[in-house]
Amino acid sequence: MAIHTTNNRVDWVDYAKGFCIVLVVMMHSTLGVEAVTGQSGWMGAFVEFARPFRMPDFFMISGLFLARVIDRPWRVYLDRKLVHFAYFYVLWVTIQFVIKAPSFAAEIGWNGVLEAYLLAFVQPFGTLWFIYVLPLFMVLTKLLHEMRIPWWITLLGAAVLHSIPVDTGSVILDESCSRFVFFFCGYVFATQIFSIAAWVQEHIALSLVGLAVWAVVNGALVFGGLATLPGISLALGFLGALAVITSATLLACSRFFDFLRVCGKNSIVIYLSFFFPMAVTRVVLLKLGLIQDSDLIAVVVTLAAVGSPLILYWLIDRYNFGRFLFERPRWAYIAPPKPASIPAE
Repeated sequence: MAIHTTNNRVDWVDYAKGFCIVLVVMMHSTLGVEAVTGQSGWMGAFVEFARPFRMPDFFMISGLFLARVIDRPWRVYLDRKLVHFAYFYVLWVTIQFVIKAPSFAAEIGWNGVLEAYLLAFVQPFGTLWFIYVLPLFMVLTKLLHEMRIPWWITLLGAAVLHSIPVDTGSVILDESCSRFVFFFCGYVFATQIFSIAAWVQEHIALSLVGLAVWAVVNGALVFGGLATLPGISLALGFLGALAVITSATLLACSRFFDFLRVCGKNSIVIYLSFFFPMAVTRVVLLKLGLIQDSDLIAVVVTLAAVGSPLILYWLIDRYNFGRFLFERPRWAYIAPPKPASIPAE
């Protein structure tokens, strides 16, 4: 069986990104419902099961194609890898503050709201920390590449930083120490990762057995309270990322779960805007009281939070309005833009 490609995209990569963005939305949706209801069920257990690999896989996938562009001139590289994400961070952190300002002001006053908004530019705000940290990883990796630092030295240092308890209170420092090792591995071992995906295509039965073994080991360590220990956390991050890649490769052999591919292709669209439909759906469901089961509420909230951004982006594309929300306007480039606009990646 062969993996499909769509418009020069590798479908298993989109499936993996789709899987991860759904897990991210599920986590925030479930934890939000649990915080309000005080109930916890199987959704909370699944969120905990996914904790070791949810973000490691996202960062590893983000590094896969970096080798293709890392030798570009600095101006072009910074435009695509730094300014691109900076535009969306500034835009969406502003949107979030505008929406949340009244409730914030009731707690900390309008001066406090302004201070919190300004702080968001040095201390990433809420769910947006990923697109703040990711471009920093891309710039750091190019600097290391041009300084000709041996990859194994960087990898060793990143692994050590992940394994020691770094808790400074700075989201940038803490998350960088915890996550850079996975991004750098995606960059350095991209060829090997694509080879693993090709192997999975030809060995479906063995791949399914491997996934089953991994699931048992991951679950045992997570629910046994050992998943966060130094060394074990690193291993589970890598194994979980490979498990997601394996699963994505298997799913990409058919179109049965094509929704995940669509989510992956538009993962940044979902990531930027899921917070609002998530919050609204949760509040409405809890106010109406039509659903009593917290797990079912979390499922509905997750589906709404994933689906609504895709519907919004479809409407924007169809009726040609509000493109600035997900597509960088020409004035926000410092290098000539690509011939065709595409969703932020």
